[in-house]
Amino acid sequence: MTILIVSVFVIGYLAIALEHPLKLNKAASALITGVLCWTIYILQADAAHANEALLHHLGEISSILFFLLGAMTIVELIDSHNGFDIITQKITTTSKAKLLVFVTCLTFCLSALLDNLTTAIVMTSLCAKILSDREDKLWFAGMVIIAANAGGAWSPLGDVTTTMLWIGGQITALNIIKQLLLPSIAVCILPAFFIARRFKNSRIVAIP
Repeated sequence: MTILIVSVFVIGYLAIALEHPLKLNKAASALITGVLCWTIYILQADAAHANEALLHHLGEISSILFFLLGAMTIVELIDSHNGFDIITQKITTTSKAKLLVFVTCLTFCLSALLDNLTTAIVMTSLCAKILSDREDKLWFAGMVIIAANAGGAWSPLGDVTTTMLWIGGQITALNIIKQLLLPSIAVCILPAFFIARRFKNSRIVAIP
């Protein structure tokens, strides 16, 4: 059973990786792979154990899905009421390098107070409103993801898992800050430095 499940997973993973040559949507490949793996497991394993495992994993996936739906709904509501204008109107620089540094610092700080996933969604939406070039949006989005994860890593409030461990008493706020603050800053500064150099003499045409 294990060999069969692993084989199906590898084939599905290859289908996702070779999405363009195969002309098969990766979402379809992922869904088919998941359904096949679970079907094989349920048919071979003990019914009670299989049901428990399925419910456990479905619960985790559902929690992430509903969280994303809620976060995206809030972002869209803010955007529809021009809520991001409060921030975009304060940005006066036309330098993409300076804007990248500003976005990185803001993302790093926000993700320590909010959930890093919510911060990433909000900041990528903000960058999409400011920038017009698709390649620039991708570079900024990548830096936002790095900064959000780095900022959320050292704070007990920055990540759902960390918050659960903190509430459960497995970690202390002071200890996690002492151990992870400097590494998190380093992880954020290094890529920001190299990406900012790429935008050294680049200017924003116009801020919407």
